Amino acid sequence: MTAARQQRKCYGAGLSAVSGLVLAVLALAPAWQAAATERIVVAWHTGLAIDGYDPVAFYTDRKPVPGSPDFELSYGGAVWRFANVGNRAAFAARPDVYMPQFGGYDPVGVARGVAVAGNPAIWLIWSQRLFLFYDHSRLESFTANAERISRAADRKWPEVLSTLSP
Repeated sequence: MTAARQQRKCYGAGLSAVSGLVLAVLALAPAWQAAATERIVVAWHTGLAIDGYDPVAFYTDRKPVPGSPDFELSYGGAVWRFANVGNRAAFAARPDVYMPQFGGYDPVGVARGVAVAGNPAIWLIWSQRLFLFYDHSRLESFTANAERISRAADRKWPEVLSTLSP
């Protein structure tokens, strides 16, 4: 084998290893990552709104509670899961109350005019509304200036919404 061929073979093996690593990272990416083309944050791999967490439980249990496939409801082009039939009924009666603000997008991103999917593990109920945040630093920014950021996000939301798929 010539030196040039050995070098090409070595390069090909390295490229295969890097490709494998990239595919592994993508396969193991957190399920809360969502496409920024949906009006409601929907998990890429499951198709569930807010990664299958029960939106009502954030209010009633004061924590994220995984929903059950036995208690699903389609609303707003997304599938929502609930921990029990009562939570599903409450959501069905008043989805405007229980849905995350800005469809589950991070309010700090929305205030900047960008759709950044919120993480249901990083959340806050403020002014009787559920907000999901991309990370803890954005949650801290919001809590430090909640009124200002909320007003800015409310102003920017129609513009951000127009960039998302129906």
